[in-house]
Amino acid sequence: MKKISELTARILLAQIFFLAGYSKIGGYENTQGYMNAMGVPGELLPLVILLELGGGLALIAGWKARWVSIILALFTIAAAVLFHNDFSDQMQLIMFKKNIAIAGGLILLAVYGAGTYSIDRWQR
Repeated sequence: MKKISELTARILLAQIFFLAGYSKIGGYENTQGYMNAMGVPGELLPLVILLELGGGLALIAGWKARWVSIILALFTIAAAVLFHNDFSDQMQLIMFKKNIAIAGGLILLAVYGAGTYSIDRWQR
């Protein structure tokens, strides 16, 4: 049960990043415009997409999971602060809290590692 739970947790954490990165490809111009409107250079979008897609896949596979988790946690906290900082808007407050909760899960993954069904474990 523990082994399957570790894998399931990684997949659940990873899917939000992978799907977000994938959706940014289809909505590239809109996402770039949103980033610019929020004071973040839209030229960074390719790096964001690469981080979300690559980070999501790395978590699913359990490859370098501790490092990837730390990087994604920092990215998620930065996104919360930059894009969801209007706490007078209930939806923005919820999105901020969601990002902080995801970062918490990623920190746990960084502390405990990817688990049994992972490339990290198989490489040891």
